[in-house]
Amino acid sequence: MLKRSFLGGALAALAFAGMTPALSQAYPTRPITLIVPYAPGGATDIIGRVIAEEVSHTIGQRVVVENRAGAAGSVGAAAVARAQPDGYTLLMGALTSHSINMGLQAKPGFDLKKDFAPVTLAGTVGLALVVHPSVQAKTIPELVALAKARPDDFNYASSGNGSPQHLAGEMFNARAGTKLGHVAYRGSGPAMTDMIGGQVKVMFDTIPSVLQHVNAGSLKAIATTGREPSPFMPDYPTAISQGLADFEIGSWFGVLAPAGTPQPVIDKLNTEIGKALRSSRALEAMKLQGVAPKPGTPAEAAALIDSEMTKWNELIKATGIKPE
Repeated sequence: MLKRSFLGGALAALAFAGMTPALSQAYPTRPITLIVPYAPGGATDIIGRVIAEEVSHTIGQRVVVENRAGAAGSVGAAAVARAQPDGYTLLMGALTSHSINMGLQAKPGFDLKKDFAPVTLAGTVGLALVVHPSVQAKTIPELVALAKARPDDFNYASSGNGSPQHLAGEMFNARAGTKLGHVAYRGSGPAMTDMIGGQVKVMFDTIPSVLQHVNAGSLKAIATTGREPSPFMPDYPTAISQGLADFEIGSWFGVLAPAGTPQPVIDKLNTEIGKALRSSRALEAMKLQGVAPKPGTPAEAAALIDSEMTKWNELIKATGIKPE
């Protein structure tokens, strides 16, 4: 009886293994939901919708975008982490924010490394360091000298506690030895209003958010935060080139599936989303959002998640940043 049971189990396993390629070839057989964990209108949402529309044309089923905002992206991410690992529920993730949440929130509702199978990177948005025009500094060394000479006169704005903009400011303090005070706002819009009005003097924000104000002269750009100069602000030097060692910060976007999603499904999604990201429509939409396209392999996305989590966890512990 034991022999018969063993043989039956082995045959069943072989049958399932034989079915897997057929199932992956048939995938998808119904619409796919792409959850965007933020409100409509932001860069993550816009890129997600372009991907969804383009992939819908090539994969044989509709890809439907569903916005589930809340808790700095954690609500939507947790929903995908709990979904069936069958390729029909995906996350349009902002990998930087989710990496920060893992170190900042005691119970974010998901584990970025254990609960997800990365599908592909999508793109990155660089940050820029800007100051009010009244600040008599054109370079980071000049800004650091002023901030150290008059510490009570300098503070920095962010779009919220625990945001990439907040952590960029704290990284600046740590690398430059300054003590810029943090002023948290509920979003980049109110922060930018006070920056232009001179209520705060310094801010890190995404290049698309600051570029129009820099061009208009209402803000002054000091540096960008990529390892290489930004294609959207090529005339401005990086923070690294101005003496801030390893000062590389950007907002990364990517697509993730629940952990346990079959590898053939992951591979098919990677191929189709890669095509979508290389389409003329996607490239134009990303250019308008200041996003540099970065389609890649699942392994490259996993490696980025590892490095982002390590970087932000170390900074959060070193600075003692706490959630609101």
